[in-house]
Amino acid sequence: MSAALADTMVPAAKPAERMVRLVAFASLIGTTIEWYDFFLYGTVTGLVFNKLFFPANNPFVSLMLAYTTYAVGFASRPVGGVLFGHFGDRIGRKPLLVLTLSIMGLSTFLIGLLPTYDSIGVAAPLILLALRLLQGIGLGGEWGGAVLMSFEYAPREKRGLFACFPQIGLAIGLCLSTGVVALLTGALSDAAFQAWGWRIAFMISILLVIVGLFIRLRILETPQFLRVKESGTQAKVPVGELFRDYPKNIVLGWGARYIDGVVFNIYAVFTIAYLVSVVHFKTPEVLFAITSAAFVMIFTIPIAARWSDRLGRRQVFGWSALICGILSFPAFWLMHYSGSLPLVYVAIIIPLGVIYAGVYGPEAALFCELFDTRVRYTGISVVYQLSGIVSSAITPLIATALLAAGGNQPWLVATYMLIVGVISAGSASLMRRTF
Repeated sequence: MSAALADTMVPAAKPAERMVRLVAFASLIGTTIEWYDFFLYGTVTGLVFNKLFFPANNPFVSLMLAYTTYAVGFASRPVGGVLFGHFGDRIGRKPLLVLTLSIMGLSTFLIGLLPTYDSIGVAAPLILLALRLLQGIGLGGEWGGAVLMSFEYAPREKRGLFACFPQIGLAIGLCLSTGVVALLTGALSDAAFQAWGWRIAFMISILLVIVGLFIRLRILETPQFLRVKESGTQAKVPVGELFRDYPKNIVLGWGARYIDGVVFNIYAVFTIAYLVSVVHFKTPEVLFAITSAAFVMIFTIPIAARWSDRLGRRQVFGWSALICGILSFPAFWLMHYSGSLPLVYVAIIIPLGVIYAGVYGPEAALFCELFDTRVRYTGISVVYQLSGIVSSAITPLIATALLAAGGNQPWLVATYMLIVGVISAGSASLMRRTF
């Protein structure tokens, strides 16, 4: 991140080169903030929201209700993807990036101010649900625009590398969200964290949003979209053209995306409640393990993306997807039976921090190359966000149900991950680079 920023400050660089680096950095900063906001909700769901907003006599029911609101954020992302994708393909990428960042930042800040169930009754979970919907709509439009700004500015031979900058934002956002919560839970008593400490993590996001908006307002529209706009060939109804002309690419994109959402939400969301409630590790210990994996991803994502430029995106993505599925068995064995915190760190850092990067790093460019510029914003948003309902939104729910069905043994969860890995690897192998 610092190198990218430094490059934008080099006086000798050509204006076009400086703009490419500034766009990449702006995409990185923006998606870091967006993912911090989005993942913070997932991190706190199993620790706070199930108790303060969804009280029930059965802890399992409380947790499932809380995870349901977590899932709603993913369910609303396709709405944001199609809505902002339509206008992004019609009027441009840049204006939508400013709007989506504002939506995400404001909704996250308001969650930090929200009264609990004890204070306002059923209105509390209903307002929380509405704010989560706004988060999902904002992120649904954010990801596609940020990826396109980097991809469409990048030199052809470096599209994988530059398109991965928004992906690095996921790693930094996760690192910040789990890190902040880990610090707060470690520094405060359980009572203090439940009473007011968790709110700090949500409210400080407004400072990050201000920084992100300042940077994003400095960037220009992408050259590829400007050529389409100047020729007057924008798609009239991008989503209609998309499903008419690219049905195979959409389906293959959905299949490939499956492993991304499952792996991430198993290791970064589900394992928090699993390791704390079932295996009985302490909350800060688990959060620091996930934070460590996210920190490693900051460096492995660009490495994997660069490999995709050299070796081919389908190859890097497909093999990584398959390995992610296979690796779930030894990872869960270590988490469930080792009783060793260092081995739990290994079981999370290697699959999430290293192998998963081979999926997430090349993914942005892989999806961009499935669609023409005229419908690309809508196309990658539909692929990424609509598939997220199955691959991401309900994964904690599925994993929690499979864990219960397996008598609190993790093997059904690992089997599910293996099946998904095979599906995604097969989908990637059938793709053909078209644009």
